[in-house]
Amino acid sequence: MSATDGATQLQWLDRVAWGANASSAEQLAHAGLPAWLRAQLHPDAAGLPPAAQAQIDAMALTRTPVDQLAVSLEAQRAAAQALTDDDQKKAAQREYQARLNALLREARQRAVLRALYSPHQLQEQMTWFWMNHFNVDARKDNLRALVGDYEETAIRPHALGRFRDLLGATAHHPAMLRYLDNAQNAANRINENYARELMELHTLGVGSGYTQADVQELARVLTGVGVTLRGSDAPPPRLRPELQGAYVQQGLFEFNPARHDFGPKTLLGQPMTQRGLAEVDEALDRLARALATARFVSRKLAVYFVSDAPPLALVERMAATFMRSDGDIAAVLTTMFESPEFSASLGRKFSDPLHYVIGSVRLAYDDRVVTNVGPMLGWIDRMGEPLYTHATPDGYPLTQDAWASAGQMATRFEIARAIGANGGVLFRAADAPAAAVPALPALAASRAVRTAMPGWSADTREALAQATSAPDWNTFLLASPEHMHR
Repeated sequence: MSATDGATQLQWLDRVAWGANASSAEQLAHAGLPAWLRAQLHPDAAGLPPAAQAQIDAMALTRTPVDQLAVSLEAQRAAAQALTDDDQKKAAQREYQARLNALLREARQRAVLRALYSPHQLQEQMTWFWMNHFNVDARKDNLRALVGDYEETAIRPHALGRFRDLLGATAHHPAMLRYLDNAQNAANRINENYARELMELHTLGVGSGYTQADVQELARVLTGVGVTLRGSDAPPPRLRPELQGAYVQQGLFEFNPARHDFGPKTLLGQPMTQRGLAEVDEALDRLARALATARFVSRKLAVYFVSDAPPLALVERMAATFMRSDGDIAAVLTTMFESPEFSASLGRKFSDPLHYVIGSVRLAYDDRVVTNVGPMLGWIDRMGEPLYTHATPDGYPLTQDAWASAGQMATRFEIARAIGANGGVLFRAADAPAAAVPALPALAASRAVRTAMPGWSADTREALAQATSAPDWNTFLLASPEHMHR
């Protein structure tokens, strides 16, 4: 892990960051790869450029706590529903939906701004990786109001921390509990949705040996874990005296012991020893520390960062680190980054739509802060990977076969032209008229591009040589096979 030549360092940036650009290449070259990577694995408190942070600070999801937002929205929904005049009711319902849509749009904008400009590029990569791993579909119920906080408080703080802490944070967040219906899970009215995905997609993985009986037992463990919209000032629900001490409310999270199954349970061949909410923690401990979880999570990380079919030996070394470090995500990533398999894979991993768009804008405009990310969100949507709205809990696929169709490639060429020839749309307000002369990225003059060019294929260099204008040159570069990979 001692790459010193500029071209190899650019490949590291394309893989570990959200794409190489001139300023990040200069920072890596100055620090050296080992020091730069240590800083990425253990980020400090450095923030975004002021122009990007100001956009985030102005958002409603930044200014208003999520429990206040959710309670306010619920009151707005109920008031609209109570109207008896049909026209008034429809208008009020449209206002409610518009408010939810605005919060989702803000969450998406914030994620893109951070991916573009955060000095902690690996943390941003891992935040998206875990959002995809612990996927929720924001279109369900009121999740458009919750998904931004889900990323901010459940995923981001633990993205490079301990897997058990991350797992617990997602299990306590109302977005997950609403999405997978655990808010409806109660004694004598069992809902297995969350329990099944918790084992199949979040921890152990398919084929790891758990049974349908384990799913049923875990669902019983999770009874009573749900969501409340009463607000922090409201009194707790009326409970029998012997249950009152077991009630827990933390923001929108609620554990209601009146809905919990206190009967004996056996999970993964071992009896549960705790009761109530402590029983949930015991189950999460058991799942997070299972060897099957270490292997499943390690393989998924290797698919994301190394290869669509990662070598088994690499996955096993990563899983061993996972077990030895009690699920320290940064330690597992270190094992992967230091491996010869990772070094050999650089430049060969096909970019999904999100990586393609963000990497293209980073390369084209470097650290110039966009003021309108709307076009970027539109490009990502067109390619089929809209943020926070994958319908099923398995998240978006991480392999090339999902993103390399002929139609996808045609769309990418159109987006390459939009970025390379009409990038001015990123630097003006959405309702502003088109600039007479749109801003053009000076890709041909970029230090990062000039450093990478000698390693490109003869076909790519010939295509660039035939470009008759700067927009064409930019388009051909951003549509090149080399730029499709990271």
